Amino acid sequence: MFPVSLNGRVLSLRELAPSDTEALHQVYGDAKTVEHLSFTPRTVDQCAVIIDSAVSAAGADPRSIYMLAVELQDELVGAARLALDERPHSAQIGFALRHDLWGLGLGTELVQLLLRLGFAELRLARIWGARSPENPASQAVMNGVGMIEEGRIRRHLWTGIAWRDSIVHSILSDEWTEREG
Repeated sequence: MFPVSLNGRVLSLRELAPSDTEALHQVYGDAKTVEHLSFTPRTVDQCAVIIDSAVSAAGADPRSIYMLAVELQDELVGAARLALDERPHSAQIGFALRHDLWGLGLGTELVQLLLRLGFAELRLARIWGARSPENPASQAVMNGVGMIEEGRIRRHLWTGIAWRDSIVHSILSDEWTEREG
């Protein structure tokens, strides 16, 4: 699917473009925003590399990575990723929103858009995500959209500072369909 363009109630997902570098840096360069992610704050140059990689991945055939801009009123406010697993019926999601937008329900809408992309557009059977055990907001978002907590992967990620466990959540296509009713 190219180009991705999905609209929610207030958020939308679209392909990243080189002109998004500064806006992506406002997300990925902020220590508070990336506090529970798998990496430390990114530089402007690192954000440019992320976007170059996203543009390249968007042109791949078959496409296996969807690294997307999250927009609110035509402003990039976050990033969303859906990456197909080795078995293409399954994918992992990841997401980030600028921390000044936390607590407004936007994380839930963002994950709902990723699930719609995965299940309705790509016809996946399973979508999963991993979160920091210290991130109750992400736990609430994933539980709230119907993702089931599967368990803990110990010392799953090196954050650049320390090892971090991850808590895995997943949802199956039929569970999503029942919720969307």
